[in-house]
Amino acid sequence: MRFPPRLLINTPDVELWPADLLRARGNHDARTLAQARWLLRRKRDGRYLAAALDRGLMPLLPRWTAGIDADAALDALDHAPPSGGQGLAPAAPLPLHRIEARLESLGLRAEAYAERTGLALVPEPAWLAFAGLDRYRRPLWLQADAALAWRRLQAAARADDVPLEAISGYRSHDYQLGIFERKRARGLGVDAILAVNAAPGFSEHHAGWALDIGAPGEPPAEERFERTPAFAWLRERAGGHGFAMSYPRDNPHGIVYEPWHWRYTGVPV
Repeated sequence: MRFPPRLLINTPDVELWPADLLRARGNHDARTLAQARWLLRRKRDGRYLAAALDRGLMPLLPRWTAGIDADAALDALDHAPPSGGQGLAPAAPLPLHRIEARLESLGLRAEAYAERTGLALVPEPAWLAFAGLDRYRRPLWLQADAALAWRRLQAAARADDVPLEAISGYRSHDYQLGIFERKRARGLGVDAILAVNAAPGFSEHHAGWALDIGAPGEPPAEERFERTPAFAWLRERAGGHGFAMSYPRDNPHGIVYEPWHWRYTGVPV
């Protein structure tokens, strides 16, 4: 029996997803995904580019290699582990060289933003581990140690009758750029967006060490989360599992108070 991969393989333009974790977007996709091990997904817009089947690569878009570094994606596919991640090297960071030009398109200089906020540019990892499903039944991706720690944290809270839900984990630079583009299209200025969202390339979510946590029945990513039993439990117990709240009130980075945003530090406190 074939054991499906439970890793997200990352390249600058393309993510290699385990095909069984993606939703079909039509009958043709459904037939292809049922036979595929990996699906190549464009990071910029989430489009399905090609599927890796036992008999070879099946393109899902005409000229699917246009505008992307297809060689990097195909090389990652050639070296993808057969199952589960055995033999995979630790997740190396992807290069950062393109994010500065993207920031300039928003009128931001990476060096000036880093100096003003105290935040550092965050590279994406070359691969991430499956950490279960989030509130919306989407796959949650984190660094391998953070994925294991999240499962343990969630189980410990459940044992105390406190349900915790993941709202989101890893986000690519392209995803963060999309957040900015959508908000600017609604008429928000860059400064207003930066008060709520870190600049693309500077979010802790890029590294796969951070996740947003919620409670059932509560809206996601709102300050009222601090009044829930879930937050009270996290404040008391999360440190013992190596998690810390990244953006408390009056944090030095100029990010709004985010009681829902927690980062795995690997150091119990």
